[in-house]
Amino acid sequence: MFCSKKKSLEVERRVKANDREYNEKFQYADNRIHTSKYNILTFLPINLFEQFQRVANAYFFFLLILQLIPEISSLTWFTTIVPLVLVITMTAVKDATDDFFRHKSDNQVNNRQSEVLIDGKLQNEKWMNVKVGDIIKLENNQFVAADLLLLSSSEPHGLCYIETAELDGETNLKVRHALSVTSELGADISRLARFDGVVVCEAPNNKLDKFVGVLSWKDSKHPLNNEKIILRGCVLRNTSWCFGMVIFAGPDTKLMQNSGKTKFKRTSIDRLMNTLVLWIFGFLVCLGIILAIGNSIWENKVGDQFRTFLFWNEGEKNFVFSGFLTFWSYIIILNTVVPISLYVSVEVIRLGHSYFINWDRKMYCSGKATPAEARTTTLNEELGQIEYIFSDKTGTLTQNIMTFKRCSINGRIYGEVHDDLDQETEITKKKEPVAFSVKSEADRTFQFFDHHLMESIKLGDPKVHEFLRLLALCHTVMSEENSAGQLIYQVQSPDEGALVTAARNFGFIFKSRTPETITIEELGTLVTYQLLAFLDFNNIRKRMSVIVRNPEGQIKLYCKGADTILFEKLHPSNGDLLSLTSDHLSEFAGEGLRTLAIAYRDLDDKYFKEWYKMLEDANTATDKRDERIAGLYEEIEKDLMLLGATAIEDKLQEGVTETITSLSLANIKIWVLTGDKQETAINIGYACNMLTDDMNDVFVIAGNTAVEVREELRKAKEILFGQNRSFSNGHAVCEKKQQLELDSVVEETVTGDYALIINGHSLAHALESDVKNDLLELACMCKTVICCRVTPLQKAQVVELVKKHRNAVTLAIGDGANDVSMIKSAHIGVGISGQEGLQAVLASDYSFAQFRYLQRLLLVHGRWSYFRMCKFLCYFFYKNFAFTLVHFWFGFFCGFSAQTVYDQWFITLFNIVYTSLPVLAMGIFDQDVSDQNSMDCPQLYEPGQLNLLFNKRKFFICMLHGIYTSLALFFIPFGAFYNVAGEDGQHIADYQSFAVTMATSLVIVVSVQIALDTSYWTVINHVFIWGSIAMYFSILFTMHSNGIFGIFPNQFPFVGNARHSLTQKCIWLVILLTTVASVMPVVAFRFLKVDLYPTLTDQIRRWQKAQKKVRPPSSRRLRTRRSSSRRSGYAFAHQEGYGELITSGKNMRAKNPPPTSGLEKTLYNSTSWIENLCKKTTDTVSSFSQDKTAKL
Repeated sequence: MFCSKKKSLEVERRVKANDREYNEKFQYADNRIHTSKYNILTFLPINLFEQFQRVANAYFFFLLILQLIPEISSLTWFTTIVPLVLVITMTAVKDATDDFFRHKSDNQVNNRQSEVLIDGKLQNEKWMNVKVGDIIKLENNQFVAADLLLLSSSEPHGLCYIETAELDGETNLKVRHALSVTSELGADISRLARFDGVVVCEAPNNKLDKFVGVLSWKDSKHPLNNEKIILRGCVLRNTSWCFGMVIFAGPDTKLMQNSGKTKFKRTSIDRLMNTLVLWIFGFLVCLGIILAIGNSIWENKVGDQFRTFLFWNEGEKNFVFSGFLTFWSYIIILNTVVPISLYVSVEVIRLGHSYFINWDRKMYCSGKATPAEARTTTLNEELGQIEYIFSDKTGTLTQNIMTFKRCSINGRIYGEVHDDLDQETEITKKKEPVAFSVKSEADRTFQFFDHHLMESIKLGDPKVHEFLRLLALCHTVMSEENSAGQLIYQVQSPDEGALVTAARNFGFIFKSRTPETITIEELGTLVTYQLLAFLDFNNIRKRMSVIVRNPEGQIKLYCKGADTILFEKLHPSNGDLLSLTSDHLSEFAGEGLRTLAIAYRDLDDKYFKEWYKMLEDANTATDKRDERIAGLYEEIEKDLMLLGATAIEDKLQEGVTETITSLSLANIKIWVLTGDKQETAINIGYACNMLTDDMNDVFVIAGNTAVEVREELRKAKEILFGQNRSFSNGHAVCEKKQQLELDSVVEETVTGDYALIINGHSLAHALESDVKNDLLELACMCKTVICCRVTPLQKAQVVELVKKHRNAVTLAIGDGANDVSMIKSAHIGVGISGQEGLQAVLASDYSFAQFRYLQRLLLVHGRWSYFRMCKFLCYFFYKNFAFTLVHFWFGFFCGFSAQTVYDQWFITLFNIVYTSLPVLAMGIFDQDVSDQNSMDCPQLYEPGQLNLLFNKRKFFICMLHGIYTSLALFFIPFGAFYNVAGEDGQHIADYQSFAVTMATSLVIVVSVQIALDTSYWTVINHVFIWGSIAMYFSILFTMHSNGIFGIFPNQFPFVGNARHSLTQKCIWLVILLTTVASVMPVVAFRFLKVDLYPTLTDQIRRWQKAQKKVRPPSSRRLRTRRSSSRRSGYAFAHQEGYGELITSGKNMRAKNPPPTSGLEKTLYNSTSWIENLCKKTTDTVSSFSQDKTAKL
């Protein structure tokens, strides 16, 4: 029964308003959310399971069990259990702390208050207690608690305005409107309490832009679509109140369906170490088998002769069983090849690297008082191996602040600043901004530095006046006054706000509108224009027009739009002006500004009436209505007279362009995944130099069906590779491994720069199994990939696609809730603490305040972390092979008896005391080149991407190096001691003297080796390395002293040996010979390698050491001119405008109610905006003047 019920839920959802009892039988999820991984009951089993996925932990647990068996244990059990428990406990505490903060965040959200209609009364309820079918009241600026069906609102016709920044990253307002039958309910609580409509709709899903359902009420059915639904995560704006019915709650909401799961992340080095531990264990088993066989043979051939002396009975111990026990004994003795101290040291090093990130003042944002934060300590070295970056756009690359920068009016550019010699200059603080004449109405956040425009206005230039009049009339902006009497604009798009605000400051102030009129104030005079027609914007037209009648009775059509479209509509007499304006547009576009062309047309009264009659007929037509209307729009929007063009700056975050350039030089591919529109994303691509006019081609994939998408991908690949290569059509896909090998070869052979732009609808088809290989192949060949209009889940799917099929290390960076699933999916997730809340930061592994800090995080901290970790591992495996394999060689001379060659205390202390601190110092502080040179030369990052510094080959080299050192350590003292007498005539070839000589040689050899390996010396390195040698000798003489032997005679049998052995000159000669024999080959090899085949790092180190401070002069690319690629300033592409809404009057208030508060996000007169603008302007100038990244 339960299963069938669940199955039916997957098909459709049925919800009855105000009837919890009815809805509960369907067992819908409540509104509580969980983003945490554990609870009190599951923490221990799940965390231990995750920790024992690390092969080393399981390996040490197995060793612990072996050490508890006295017959085979030659080392005490506490040497393993104490560090194992310590490591597991430390990791568990860290995981528990991380999850505690997730619980805290969940509780904060779940305990938010909401007004719910219960038993005919509005009651305050916690979000987690809201149920499906409840009716909720929302007030202005409140977050939406669940996915709601809008029933009624304070606005006319049941309209409400919402901001969807947390869902799609867009901060512009969107309109939702209730059904007319429910909007009549208003705020009447008794009528709302009696509302018993039943909604039958789609099952929970992650599609943000789609909803299908039917409301059944009062014996009639009403279709529901996305325009009637308000989603969780939205914020109610500019609407006093609204009522909604809960359709999806908690985990079923579209926001949570898109959020993705918290995943257990491990680095590639962790995964490699798991493999290496298995290999080492296999190697130990082989050694153990060899020694066990040797023991069996020795016991059989030689051991019989000793049994009489050992008082063994004849049958007590046969040679096979002896070999079996010896095998396990040697497994325990040789396990120090991978001591647990390795994992403790790795965690300490990672913790140190994390603190370096947290303490880095160059990643501290003083404006927001926000430092960089490493929110996890386990992924640092993976920051040095990133191949793909997936970035959000809004709030990550851009500030989402539009500024009117320049314009061209009647062939003259305004917005440039000229010095005394009439040379164009950059804006500086010394230059005074324009003092606007209408100071009371001016938006104080707006600054313009060219005084010539104000002079033209004062002189009454008719073209300038007409230009500004057009900006004040041709738009979809709504106006209202706040409590202080200030004029407030509600904008559908930041672009429109920037243009209307510019006109306002220059004296053409948009005051108000009705469905039939637009009122503006022209240089202090109120003028009301009759609005005759509104020709709305859409993505095909790429323009909008208004037809108005001025007070003199003249009819005018004012039009603004993309220049590529508008220039085709101009009257032939505009030839010269068109050529000049076209040059100006190219100049604007070359600076990364978003451009619009501006034109008008005088209309004849009779012609307009005839045209309007045809428009009315087309509007009432049932057949081909849209085509007929579009045709009429085309007919009247012709023979236009060009006025000029506008240029708006979509302000990038500081340092974005330099960061992207630098990361590209580091061979990192950057993909932009944005919920924003295609035009906006392309504009930003050009602004931050991801797209350039020098590119060979820019492929735009915009198909609406799988067939169209496949065909577009095929054509793009034909252009990219040429016709001589055959491709799969999506149905016949070759074997994956062969395909990837082929891809990697082709990637090397593709010449030229290409870009791929794909929208969300096409991406949905492209991610299907039979097309995604084609998409991936094409995308990976392109220098730049931009995905527009993508849902949060699609972002995660793109990341997963690259992770799975390219086997590349990925990083995702974003600042909003819509980026959370992408951040969780990537190997590394970076959250920007921006304007859209802290959801991205809470889900991230690293966080900081601005995108530009990513350059330092990867090229400095990431590269250093990878370099240090690889160096640490190479040295650690080397020293432990050298330390441990001496037991193997000794086995052939001690009857394979599992006798340890060293004193047991030396074995215990070697990794914990004698060699732990020097290798930690190297792993935490070492650096091959300085941070500035790491930033200046991004190519240094490449070894991490290619995994050159620690891989299976490097491991085998370290292993061979360790084996060679172990041979020198054992056989040089063995040969020297063979039949040798000391200076006093007594023999020195006893076991204890041999052990002390080898141990001393070992400590000195590994200390000299780490001194050779250290690239960057600090006081700490010196203290730790030479201090460890001093510590060894002090502990050695203490443990071999008479005093400690007197107290613990069983624990310290090597009494007096150190004093006896180390006073012999021949012993020191043996130690010296062993050290030289071990170290000299390494010194010779490295010297020849650096001299004959220097790497880029070697060359820069040599340059650093020579202290050459000559650097290439900074090249200032202040005004790069591009010849084509003009970008329309219409950022609201792919979405119909508000034209129909305005002319219908649905959004007009009957009378002016008290204005609602909290419009901070849509106002253009907030203090922070002007501060940001001033700061950005000055920062941009200073960054150009001190530009150090230009040397790249």
